[in-house]
Amino acid sequence: MLSAALEAADAGGAVRRALAREGGRLVAAGEAFDLDALRHVWVTGGGKAAAAMAAAVEEVLGDRLGGGVVAVKYGHVVPTRRVRVLEAGHPHPDAAGVAAGEAVIRLAQQAGAGDLVLVLLSGGGSALLTAPAPGVTLEDKRAVTDLLLRAGAPIGELNAVRKHLSRLKGGWLARHLAPARSVTLALSDVLGNPLDVIASGPTVPDPTTFADALEVLSRRGVLERAPSRARAYLEDGRAGRHPETPKPGDPVFALARAAVIADLRQAVEAAARQARELGYLTSVLSVAVEGEAREAGRAFGRLLRAVREGRAPPGDREGRRWACTEGRPVCLLQGGETTVTVRGPGRGGRNQEFALGAALELDGLPGVLVLAAGTDGTDGPTDAAGAVADGTTLARARARGLDPLAALERNDAYPFFEALGDLVVTGPTLTNVNDLMVGLVERPTLTIEKHDRYPGGQ
Repeated sequence: MLSAALEAADAGGAVRRALAREGGRLVAAGEAFDLDALRHVWVTGGGKAAAAMAAAVEEVLGDRLGGGVVAVKYGHVVPTRRVRVLEAGHPHPDAAGVAAGEAVIRLAQQAGAGDLVLVLLSGGGSALLTAPAPGVTLEDKRAVTDLLLRAGAPIGELNAVRKHLSRLKGGWLARHLAPARSVTLALSDVLGNPLDVIASGPTVPDPTTFADALEVLSRRGVLERAPSRARAYLEDGRAGRHPETPKPGDPVFALARAAVIADLRQAVEAAARQARELGYLTSVLSVAVEGEAREAGRAFGRLLRAVREGRAPPGDREGRRWACTEGRPVCLLQGGETTVTVRGPGRGGRNQEFALGAALELDGLPGVLVLAAGTDGTDGPTDAAGAVADGTTLARARARGLDPLAALERNDAYPFFEALGDLVVTGPTLTNVNDLMVGLVERPTLTIEKHDRYPGGQ
């Protein structure tokens, strides 16, 4: 099921569906361009999938592509002929990310009237394209990013701050590109597919403000700990001493088009099709799961226990019950992006904490399995995509002297699952459309009927 989801979200395939060369015409995200009328076609952008996307663009355009530059996370390089691929740090920006950001700005400023620039974005683009605002250092941006990540800030809040400490994000790349025309092709790793949040929206209007950025830092309790230079820049911006990010109505956006070409729903629906082919009675519960990872995992575990034991699922506020069945196996699918509030010094990620939270609810229950994995192949700062858990997880852990509650308290799910052999390790998948959670129930007492609250449910 995970493999089916990854295939559906394949970055190269998504680009080839969105981009087509038809004789002397190029069709990009539904808009047609006369190649003979264009001086040059360039490629730029960044994200974990950016190199795979660039390679697909090269396949479509061939020698009509003038060149370009994209930034990817270390280890995510795909061979390209005309597009330069630069590696940089993620999730924490590094000096290589600064160099990549400057290279993108130089290419954008090189493009002129009569040129078309294809901007390729995917998850990770915010960290990989680092161009600090004047007076703000790389170390300042790293510190702010780390504070917000450890405070459990969701991606929208994190990017509202990063946009206002950047010369690329929040629409600034669109301004650098003008007067060239641009088409942005984005793989969405953000729930709801808001283009202004994906990779911090470098080519679309930014609805957030300096005041919003300061409010995020305050609400997450990190404003006073933020580096003084970053805090001063944001405060000066709020006072009108720095220009705001480009807003809706700015004329530069008349030259820019942007489209999401792959997202989480496509991946989850592909997993659901695979589950049905395998004989599971299947329901997609949600593609917008958020919240604290361990708590979301426990909620999923309780739901699976309810199905296994023949009870109505918890949380059905409308009082509907599931109908009796003949014992077909059930697959419950959901997707989203949870967060982790870091409390300890351990290693792990949100999918590993989700799986561990589920394991606490499934302890001793036979015939139930949970998988939680990031579609990018990375879960937090680890080499795992996530983990699997079932009713034997805690018993096997205790037999090895492992304490699941202590592991959660230390945010140390990685060594916990590593000791059990239950990590999911895929390596770089070269795509990124959030996380997939799968629950399998063997011989349940209940089945799932179509439910209005869950679009796509069966």
